[in-house]
Amino acid sequence: MNRLASLTAVALCLVVMAPAAHAQLPDQQQQQPGDTRNHGNIGAYVDFLRLQSFPLNTFGVGGRIGFNIQRHIVLEWEMSYDFERTQSTAITAGGITNTIRTNIHMLHGLGGVKIQSTGSFRYFGLFKGGFVNFGVGGPVTAGAINNQLGNIQNGDTQKVFYPGGGVEMNRGKWGIRVEAGDEIMFLTGGASNNIRVAAGPQFRF
Repeated sequence: MNRLASLTAVALCLVVMAPAAHAQLPDQQQQQPGDTRNHGNIGAYVDFLRLQSFPLNTFGVGGRIGFNIQRHIVLEWEMSYDFERTQSTAITAGGITNTIRTNIHMLHGLGGVKIQSTGSFRYFGLFKGGFVNFGVGGPVTAGAINNQLGNIQNGDTQKVFYPGGGVEMNRGKWGIRVEAGDEIMFLTGGASNNIRVAAGPQFRF
Protein backbone atom coordinates (compact mmCIF):
# COMPACT_ATOMS: atom_id res chain seq x y z
CA MET A 1 0.00 0.00 0.00
CA ASN A 2 3.06 2.29 -0.02
CA ARG A 3 2.24 3.41 -3.57
CA LEU A 4 -1.35 4.27 -2.59
CA ALA A 5 -0.13 6.19 0.47
CA SER A 6 2.29 8.18 -1.72
CA LEU A 7 -0.46 9.05 -4.22
CA THR A 8 -2.74 10.19 -1.40
CA ALA A 9 0.04 12.38 0.04
CA VAL A 10 0.67 13.98 -3.38
CA ALA A 11 -3.05 14.69 -3.82
CA LEU A 12 -3.23 16.36 -0.40
CA CYS A 13 -0.15 18.48 -1.18
CA LEU A 14 -1.80 19.70 -4.38
CA VAL A 15 -4.92 20.61 -2.42
CA VAL A 16 -2.87 22.64 0.07
CA MET A 17 -0.95 24.47 -2.68
CA ALA A 18 -3.90 25.09 -4.98
CA PRO A 19 -5.75 27.63 -2.75
CA ALA A 20 -2.56 29.64 -2.21
CA ALA A 21 -1.87 29.82 -5.94
CA HIS A 22 -5.51 30.58 -6.64
CA ALA A 23 -5.49 33.47 -4.15
CA GLN A 24 -2.90 35.28 -6.30
CA LEU A 25 -5.50 35.72 -9.05
CA PRO A 26 -7.78 38.80 -9.09
CA ASP A 27 -11.04 38.28 -7.24
CA GLN A 28 -13.08 38.55 -10.43
CA GLN A 29 -11.14 35.61 -11.87
CA GLN A 30 -11.60 33.40 -8.83
CA GLN A 31 -15.37 33.22 -9.22
CA GLN A 32 -17.51 33.79 -12.27
CA PRO A 33 -19.97 36.71 -11.98
CA GLY A 34 -23.34 35.52 -10.71
CA ASP A 35 -22.05 32.06 -9.72
CA THR A 36 -23.79 31.39 -6.41
CA ARG A 37 -23.41 27.59 -6.46
CA ASN A 38 -21.22 27.51 -3.35
CA HIS A 39 -23.65 25.97 -0.86
CA GLY A 40 -23.02 22.30 -1.57
CA ASN A 41 -23.43 19.42 -3.97
CA ILE A 42 -25.41 16.24 -4.59
CA GLY A 43 -23.82 13.42 -6.56
CA ALA A 44 -24.08 9.82 -7.68
CA TYR A 45 -21.23 7.47 -8.52
CA VAL A 46 -20.08 4.00 -9.45
CA ASP A 47 -17.25 2.52 -7.43
CA PHE A 48 -14.62 -0.20 -7.55
CA LEU A 49 -13.28 -1.74 -4.33
CA ARG A 50 -10.44 -4.23 -4.09
CA LEU A 51 -10.75 -6.30 -0.92
CA GLN A 52 -7.12 -7.14 -0.26
CA SER A 53 -7.67 -9.69 2.52
CA PHE A 54 -9.67 -12.18 0.45
CA PRO A 55 -8.78 -11.02 -2.32
CA LEU A 56 -11.90 -9.96 -4.23
CA ASN A 57 -12.85 -7.19 -6.67
CA THR A 58 -16.28 -5.62 -6.07
CA PHE A 59 -18.35 -3.03 -7.94
CA GLY A 60 -21.21 -0.87 -6.74
CA VAL A 61 -23.21 2.35 -6.86
CA GLY A 62 -23.71 5.14 -4.36
CA GLY A 63 -24.77 8.69 -3.63
CA ARG A 64 -23.37 11.59 -1.63
CA ILE A 65 -24.37 15.01 -0.35
CA GLY A 66 -22.09 17.79 0.85
CA PHE A 67 -22.52 21.22 2.43
CA ASN A 68 -19.87 23.96 2.24
CA ILE A 69 -18.95 25.50 5.57
CA GLN A 70 -16.61 27.79 3.64
CA ARG A 71 -15.14 27.90 0.11
CA HIS A 72 -12.42 25.32 0.75
CA ILE A 73 -14.07 23.07 3.35
CA VAL A 74 -17.05 20.77 2.76
CA LEU A 75 -18.82 18.39 5.14
CA GLU A 76 -19.86 15.27 3.20
CA TRP A 77 -21.88 12.10 3.77
CA GLU A 78 -22.23 9.18 1.39
CA MET A 79 -23.64 5.68 1.16
CA SER A 80 -22.94 2.95 -1.38
CA TYR A 81 -23.87 -0.65 -2.09
CA ASP A 82 -21.43 -3.14 -3.61
CA PHE A 83 -23.19 -5.83 -5.61
CA GLU A 84 -22.95 -9.48 -4.70
CA ARG A 85 -19.81 -11.30 -5.83
CA THR A 86 -18.91 -14.96 -5.48
CA GLN A 87 -15.72 -16.07 -3.75
CA SER A 88 -14.49 -19.64 -4.38
CA THR A 89 -12.00 -21.26 -1.99
CA ALA A 90 -10.55 -24.77 -1.67
CA ILE A 91 -10.81 -26.01 1.94
CA THR A 92 -9.11 -29.24 3.08
CA ALA A 93 -10.49 -31.16 6.05
CA GLY A 94 -9.66 -34.76 6.99
CA GLY A 95 -7.57 -35.19 3.87
CA ILE A 96 -10.49 -34.23 1.62
CA THR A 97 -10.41 -30.97 -0.38
CA ASN A 98 -13.66 -29.25 -1.31
CA THR A 99 -14.23 -26.10 -3.36
CA ILE A 100 -16.67 -23.87 -1.51
CA ARG A 101 -18.51 -20.88 -3.01
CA THR A 102 -19.59 -17.96 -0.84
CA ASN A 103 -21.56 -14.88 -1.91
CA ILE A 104 -20.66 -11.49 -0.41
CA HIS A 105 -22.11 -7.98 -0.76
CA MET A 106 -21.46 -4.80 1.24
CA LEU A 107 -23.15 -1.61 2.38
CA HIS A 108 -20.85 1.36 3.10
CA GLY A 109 -21.66 4.53 5.07
CA LEU A 110 -19.06 7.33 5.29
CA GLY A 111 -18.95 10.91 6.52
CA GLY A 112 -16.22 13.50 6.99
CA VAL A 113 -14.36 16.51 5.66
CA LYS A 114 -13.40 17.41 2.10
CA ILE A 115 -10.74 20.10 1.53
CA GLN A 116 -10.85 21.59 -1.98
CA SER A 117 -9.48 24.24 -4.28
CA THR A 118 -11.89 26.51 -6.22
CA GLY A 119 -12.70 27.13 -9.86
CA SER A 120 -14.13 25.00 -12.64
CA PHE A 121 -11.27 22.46 -12.24
CA ARG A 122 -10.65 21.50 -8.62
CA TYR A 123 -8.30 19.31 -6.64
CA PHE A 124 -9.45 17.92 -3.32
CA GLY A 125 -8.47 15.68 -0.44
CA LEU A 126 -10.81 14.05 2.04
CA PHE A 127 -10.90 12.19 5.35
CA LYS A 128 -13.98 10.15 6.22
CA GLY A 129 -15.00 7.60 8.82
CA GLY A 130 -17.94 5.25 9.04
CA PHE A 131 -18.93 1.62 8.69
CA VAL A 132 -19.14 -1.32 6.32
CA ASN A 133 -21.84 -3.98 6.69
CA PHE A 134 -21.22 -7.42 5.17
CA GLY A 135 -23.86 -9.67 3.70
CA VAL A 136 -22.51 -13.23 3.40
CA GLY A 137 -24.42 -16.18 2.03
CA GLY A 138 -24.10 -19.36 0.04
CA PRO A 139 -24.32 -23.14 0.41
CA VAL A 140 -21.74 -23.33 3.22
CA THR A 141 -21.66 -23.69 7.00
CA ALA A 142 -20.80 -20.86 9.39
CA GLY A 143 -17.40 -22.43 10.07
CA ALA A 144 -16.56 -22.50 6.39
CA ILE A 145 -17.56 -18.83 6.06
CA ASN A 146 -15.23 -17.94 8.92
CA ASN A 147 -12.29 -19.77 7.37
CA GLN A 148 -12.96 -18.31 3.95
CA LEU A 149 -13.62 -14.65 4.75
CA GLY A 150 -11.42 -13.93 7.75
CA ASN A 151 -14.04 -14.47 10.49
CA ILE A 152 -16.59 -12.26 8.72
CA GLN A 153 -20.14 -13.51 9.17
CA ASN A 154 -23.45 -12.45 7.69
CA GLY A 155 -24.57 -9.10 9.15
CA ASP A 156 -21.16 -8.10 10.52
CA THR A 157 -20.63 -4.32 10.76
CA GLN A 158 -17.06 -3.03 11.03
CA LYS A 159 -15.45 0.41 11.43
CA VAL A 160 -13.92 2.13 8.40
CA PHE A 161 -11.49 5.03 7.88
CA TYR A 162 -11.17 6.45 4.36
CA PRO A 163 -8.45 8.95 3.32
CA GLY A 164 -8.38 9.88 -0.37
CA GLY A 165 -8.25 12.59 -3.00
CA GLY A 166 -9.27 13.42 -6.54
CA VAL A 167 -10.40 16.01 -9.06
CA GLU A 168 -13.63 17.71 -10.12
CA MET A 169 -14.47 19.24 -13.49
CA ASN A 170 -17.44 21.61 -13.24
CA ARG A 171 -19.41 23.56 -15.83
CA GLY A 172 -22.26 25.60 -14.41
CA LYS A 173 -24.47 23.52 -12.14
CA TRP A 174 -23.11 20.17 -13.34
CA GLY A 175 -19.78 18.45 -12.97
CA ILE A 176 -17.84 15.20 -12.99
CA ARG A 177 -15.94 13.93 -9.96
CA VAL A 178 -13.24 11.25 -9.81
CA GLU A 179 -11.55 10.11 -6.60
CA ALA A 180 -9.40 7.32 -5.22
CA GLY A 181 -8.32 6.32 -1.74
CA ASP A 182 -7.68 3.62 0.83
CA GLU A 183 -10.78 2.26 2.58
CA ILE A 184 -9.24 0.89 5.77
CA MET A 185 -11.48 -1.70 7.41
CA PHE A 186 -10.87 -2.64 11.05
CA LEU A 187 -11.65 -6.35 10.92
CA THR A 188 -11.20 -9.00 13.61
CA GLY A 189 -7.69 -9.81 12.41
CA GLY A 190 -6.62 -6.14 12.33
CA ALA A 191 -6.70 -3.23 9.86
CA SER A 192 -7.21 -4.16 6.21
CA ASN A 193 -6.20 -1.73 3.41
CA ASN A 194 -8.49 -1.74 0.37
CA ILE A 195 -8.10 0.31 -2.82
CA ARG A 196 -11.27 2.24 -3.73
CA VAL A 197 -12.01 4.26 -6.89
CA ALA A 198 -15.26 6.19 -7.51
CA ALA A 199 -16.49 8.36 -10.38
CA GLY A 200 -19.75 10.03 -11.34
CA PRO A 201 -21.76 13.22 -11.97
CA GLN A 202 -22.65 15.85 -9.41
CA PHE A 203 -25.03 18.80 -9.15
CA ARG A 204 -23.91 22.00 -7.43
CA PHE A 205 -26.31 24.30 -5.61
